[in-house]
Amino acid sequence: MLKQKCIFVFLALIVLITASCKHREAAPREEELIVTEEQIITAEVIIDIEEESAEQEQNDAQAAVSVSSSVQRPLSSLSGIAGRVRGLGVNVSEIDPVNFENPDIDVMRQMGVEQYLLSFFEGEKHYKESNFDKAITEYTASINGNNRFIEALISRANAYMKKREYGRAIDDYSRAIGINSGRAELFNYRGFARTELRNQTSGGSLTDINSAIDDFSRAINLNRNYVDAFVNRSYAYYFTGNYDRAIEDCDRIIALEPSNASIWNRRGSCWYAKEDDDKAIRDFSQALALNNNYASALYNRANSWFNKRDYDKALADLNRCLSLNPSYAAAYASRAKIFEAQGNSESAAADIASAQRFR
Repeated sequence: MLKQKCIFVFLALIVLITASCKHREAAPREEELIVTEEQIITAEVIIDIEEESAEQEQNDAQAAVSVSSSVQRPLSSLSGIAGRVRGLGVNVSEIDPVNFENPDIDVMRQMGVEQYLLSFFEGEKHYKESNFDKAITEYTASINGNNRFIEALISRANAYMKKREYGRAIDDYSRAIGINSGRAELFNYRGFARTELRNQTSGGSLTDINSAIDDFSRAINLNRNYVDAFVNRSYAYYFTGNYDRAIEDCDRIIALEPSNASIWNRRGSCWYAKEDDDKAIRDFSQALALNNNYASALYNRANSWFNKRDYDKALADLNRCLSLNPSYAAAYASRAKIFEAQGNSESAAADIASAQRFR
């Protein structure tokens, strides 16, 4: 019993000294920022390159790029703490950090743990159960009890991200940064929230996306190998049409993670936008070498083949793409253009109808 009490007192001390420890689904290490590029199809050239469409997310799951938007410190971070907790005689190295994942709130209360910590752990419990409203209520109580408790601010921001309340998430990440501006992940999280806010706001300006780029850059300055921040910034550059800078970031990501299929696809999209179909095809092909079921890469490569008027290869890629995802509307539209170019008006009309049906 004494040992159990020591462990929970130690837990409380750890929370005050180090980052809180819980597993969050890597939404993308949150879901990689996934958008469908604007579709522009002309008589000569199909300009409909897609990085990852919402439709394709399931089929391309194996190639999805991870982006940290709501990931917190892993439990293993506790293992770096060594020595004894003064006055308790507990050797930290003998305690498995995973024991702290599901603390007994009642025991902690009996041990006299402060209320703001109890509220925080209650919030963690609700978060893990995907009850984000209750989690936010508990995190707020924790913050009210200690407005410098950075972990509660970060956790509440993450819960707001889950509810797509990006403005509130940004506010909490900003408060956390005000407490500790040396944590790279906080700038990455805030940048991601700003990008999502821009995507959520119809007709919004580029202010949020430019602020997001600044945040990602600050994260990278703090951690030069921060792949998640490079991934996010490369998208932001792509979104704003700064393809050269996006390519530079993709180069860095590929150097760190050469098996990241989605980044090969993204860099190919940049080359395509720069009208370099040969380099685009090379990168799309590498994405497919890493994941041969990557429907978006097949679709993108088909458009590059079409630009080179290699209709047979374009058609083969689109057929394969549609076999993987029969509801891929843009692929039907692109294939219709090939059929039109080949004089096959009947097949073109059928694909146009399919494209309209699945849009």
